Amino acid sequence: MNVAPKKELGQHFLVDDNILRVIGRLAELDADDVVLEVGPGLGALTRFLAERVAYVHAIEIDRRLRDRLAEIPRTQVHWGDAVTFDFASLEPPPGKLVANLPYNVATPLVVESLDRLPTVDVWCVMVQREVADRFFASPRTKAYGAVSVLLQLATERTGFHPVSREVFRPRPNVDSALVAFRRVGPVPSRRVRVVVDAAFAHRRKTLANSLALAGVASRDRAAVALEAIGHATNARAEELAPSEFVTLADRLA
Repeated sequence: MNVAPKKELGQHFLVDDNILRVIGRLAELDADDVVLEVGPGLGALTRFLAERVAYVHAIEIDRRLRDRLAEIPRTQVHWGDAVTFDFASLEPPPGKLVANLPYNVATPLVVESLDRLPTVDVWCVMVQREVADRFFASPRTKAYGAVSVLLQLATERTGFHPVSREVFRPRPNVDSALVAFRRVGPVPSRRVRVVVDAAFAHRRKTLANSLALAGVASRDRAAVALEAIGHATNARAEELAPSEFVTLADRLA
């Protein structure tokens, strides 16, 4: 059965076995692992995982793929949208998220998985190269943003691998990369997330002005808090290290 990828679902199906071996290495797959895969597509990665781990949960929104995903051993396919899926219902609970993520939901899914998937300690995800660069970007770089801060507060990168466009069908118009990371700390608090999101909401403005525009704190209060943690009152969000956002949020509480 031939299934044409749907652009509106961000589908680009994996068709190269070599990249599967790279995924397996970066994900540090073990026979006891319970793995969550989002967007299994034609099932190439699903079958690869099922041959190497104890159990696979695969979440797929496109029911046209039912025949392609049927009867894969040690695998349960959950039909639905991963953005709204009840991850707490997964039994046994997954310890790893390994996926070729749909382009249109990759960033929010990764960030929200920190909180929505508390049992997951290891991620190995295929995303657009531009998105991959943002995940662990350094302060004062163009790629550094809210997602960089939130991910780096809770995880550390353990692997990175650029991916050729030729491993997908259809061939995408953008480069991709595999990023692997491991949980090393608690999920940022709601207060920290609010401050981080507000800080990067207006990148052309100073951090104090961005926080004021978002209603997080007055400009004067934000400026005082920035001075207290060693930054100029006209500092911009991209100048702060991830840990400094936690301190700033405490100052503004």
